[in-house]
Amino acid sequence: MDADGLTFACAMTVEERIARRLGRTAVVGLGASKGVPEGRLVSFGIAGALSGELPVGTVIDATRVVDESGTVLWEGGPLGASPARTGTILGASRIVDDPAERARLHAQTGADAVDMESGALARSGRLVGCLRAISDTPTHRLGGVAEGATADGEVDYLGFLRGFARQPLVTLRAAVGARRALKGLEAIA
Repeated sequence: MDADGLTFACAMTVEERIARRLGRTAVVGLGASKGVPEGRLVSFGIAGALSGELPVGTVIDATRVVDESGTVLWEGGPLGASPARTGTILGASRIVDDPAERARLHAQTGADAVDMESGALARSGRLVGCLRAISDTPTHRLGGVAEGATADGEVDYLGFLRGFARQPLVTLRAAVGARRALKGLEAIA
């Protein structure tokens, strides 16, 4: 993978720390709430699986980004990251945590995984690829992990702890999955 001239756009600072090993980075916040940087962009970070065929930790080197209706927002060749597999990313406008909703979106769009940044980056016309690691399966909820981030990409420890108090086992499983996804991204970097 040739990272020269690319900006690795990450939702969270924890993802951005890993991406620094690859080159220039930008923290764009959840759903690119902080804006889309200039230049040629790679969507880099974690994603939730929509397909049951993707184990936690799998890295997708996307060849397509679609919206929730299945409309193609971006299509291109893989970046050539190893070890990674090709696939389709669904750029959602929200965290998709309901297993039935994930199944519906997979059937409707054919996407393998979902994130909140790739769609916004694709709409900019400057996306050249996506590297997304699977943090959870389609049938498992996120618990406090879904509450553990601020819109600007920082960790919300209080939100995480509130979610953990409500759903400790769900949150613990999701946190372990997120850590495995980050390890998958480290293997790429």
